[in-house]
Amino acid sequence: MSVHIVALGSECPGGVGPGDETTGPGQIQGGLLWSYLGHGARELDPNSVTPSRHPLNPAFMEYQSRVFGDVRVMVRDCPSWDLSDSDWASIRSVLEQADIVVIKYSVNDKLAFQQVRNVYAPRLRPLLRHWGVPVILVAVGARLNDEGPPCTCPLCASDWSSCVPHSEGLQLSRDLGATYLELPSLNNFFVDRYFGSVLEYFMIQCLKQKAKERPDKRRGHRFNEPRPPHLDQPARLPLVRVEESSFSQDLQWLLERGVQFADVAFYAGDSGKELGWAHASVLCAVSPYFRQLLVGRQAWERPVSRCTCRDRDGPHSLLSTWDGGIDDLPRADGHPPGHLSRLVVKEPLLCLCLWETLMFLYRGAWEWEYLEEAIAEKLKNPLAVAQLIDRILCFKRSAVRLLAGSVLPAHRAVLVARCDVMAAMFSGKYAEARSRVVPIHGVSSDTFLAFLEYLYTDTCCPASVLQAMAVLVCAEMYQVKRLQHLCEVCVCAYLQSMPSRELASTGISVIRLLRRAKCHNADQLYVWLLHFIANNYLIFSHKPDFLELSDEEREQVERLRWPSRGYLQELSEYQQRRRQIRKSRCSIM
Repeated sequence: MSVHIVALGSECPGGVGPGDETTGPGQIQGGLLWSYLGHGARELDPNSVTPSRHPLNPAFMEYQSRVFGDVRVMVRDCPSWDLSDSDWASIRSVLEQADIVVIKYSVNDKLAFQQVRNVYAPRLRPLLRHWGVPVILVAVGARLNDEGPPCTCPLCASDWSSCVPHSEGLQLSRDLGATYLELPSLNNFFVDRYFGSVLEYFMIQCLKQKAKERPDKRRGHRFNEPRPPHLDQPARLPLVRVEESSFSQDLQWLLERGVQFADVAFYAGDSGKELGWAHASVLCAVSPYFRQLLVGRQAWERPVSRCTCRDRDGPHSLLSTWDGGIDDLPRADGHPPGHLSRLVVKEPLLCLCLWETLMFLYRGAWEWEYLEEAIAEKLKNPLAVAQLIDRILCFKRSAVRLLAGSVLPAHRAVLVARCDVMAAMFSGKYAEARSRVVPIHGVSSDTFLAFLEYLYTDTCCPASVLQAMAVLVCAEMYQVKRLQHLCEVCVCAYLQSMPSRELASTGISVIRLLRRAKCHNADQLYVWLLHFIANNYLIFSHKPDFLELSDEEREQVERLRWPSRGYLQELSEYQQRRRQIRKSRCSIM
C-alpha cells in the first residue's frame, strides 16, 4: 500500500517565488514534509536520501519514506508557482495521481499569497472539487504583531501590512475546500503534533478507501469455503386504504335537507320574514355565542338577560331570542312537533348573508375563504363586507364533549347526517323514529361511546387492539365504512409496533382476529393479517391456535411464509458442511 502526496508552494518568506530559479535538494530537506517524514516516520528510504527530479516534470522534487511500518509515502514537492505557466498539462497529470494535496505559504510573504489566491487558486479549485482529493492549506511563520491588536505607529503598521491575516487564509481554505492549519515554526512540536496529526488522519482514510477497492484476499474467504445462503427481505405488507373524510359534506347535507330535525328558526328583525332553519346541537357545538344564546349561562355564573339588543355595537347586537318562543310547530314533512327556538336577526347585512354564514359554521373553519368570496359577491361593497366579516368573527369554534354512562345522550340531527343506517332508522316508520330512548344491543357502552365520538368529531383513537376490533364490529353493524377502515389501520399499527418477543408472549390471538375480520367483512384487515402471519411464521406456527386456519388460509400462509422452506433447507445444509469442515481440520491438527 502506498500514499501519494503532492505539495505546492513555499513555506519560506522571500524564498522561491514566481520568477526565481528552481530550488535544489538542500532547500527541500528543510521543508515541511521533509521535516515530518524525517522526525515522524523516523525511517527514510536509503535509496532516496536526497530528492530526485520527477521524470515527466522536472519542477517537482520527488522523495519517499515509510510510515505505519510498511506503508510507502511518495512525495512530489514543487515550491515554484511559475510551473503552472510553463506546462499545465504535466502538472495536471501529477495532480491526478495525488491522494493528498498540501498547499504551503508563508504568513510573512503577502505578495506571494495574493498571487496564489488570485492566479493559481482559481485553476486548482475545479480540479480539486472534481477529483475529491483532500487538501491541507498550511500557513507557516509567526506574524510580527500576532500577540495583540496591530499597533498604529508607522513602523509597526508597515510590518503588519506585509503579513497575511488569519481571515484571508481561512477564506482561501473555504474556497478550496481545504483544512486550514497555522504553524508558528517548523520545529518538531508543531510539525509532529499539529501537521502530522492531520496528515496521518487523511492517510488513514486513504488507506481504508484503497482497502475497500482492492479484492479481499483474506484466508477466511477461500474458494472451497461454503458460503451462507442469501436471505431475502420479507414481502411488504399490503396497504390498508381509508376513504377521504365526508364530515363537511355530511353537515352540509344536514343544513340543506335536514329540515325535519331542525329546532332553530331564523327570522328577520324588521319584517319578521323566515330566513332559514338550523340545528341547535351543531350551533352550540361550534360557537360559544350560540350556546350562550340558546342554552343560557350556567347556574354559578351571573344571570344575564337573553335579549341582547342592549349591545348595539358589540357582537350581541346580531341576534336575540324570541321571549315567548314557538313551541309545537308542525314540520313541513309531517314530523312530530317539538320545541323550536326562534332567533331574530337584527343585523340587515347578516339577513342577506345568513345562508353563507350557516354554511361556514356547518362545514368548518377551513371554509373561511369561501365565506369571504360569497359575501363579497353578494354585497358588492368592500366597506359592508369588512363590517359583516368583523361581526361574524364572534362565532368561534369549540370542541364537542360527550358524557359516558349507561344512557348516552346524542342528537338525532348529527346521527342522521353521519350514518345512513340511523338516517333510515330515525326517518322511517320505525319505533325509533318516535322514541326518545333507543336500545342498542350487542355493543358495550364504551364501544358505542367511541362510535358516537367518531360521528361527532370524525376521529377514532381506540386504546387497544381489542377496543379497535370492537369499534370495527360496531361500524360494520351501522355501515360506517370509513370508521371501519380507520379501525383496521389502528389494528395493523398496534400489531406492527410489537417486537418479536412481545408478539410471541402476548395474549392477543392473531388467528382469532383473522376470524373476526373475515366474519365482519373487514377484507383489507383479513388480507393484511394473512401476510402478517406469513412474515412472522416462526412465531405463529408454534401457537396452538395456528391449527384453526382453514386449508386455503394455511396454503396461502405457506406460500408467503418468511423465511421460506428453501432458505431453511439451504441453511441446514450450510451448517452441516461447516461442521464437517471443522471436524476435518481438527483431525488434521
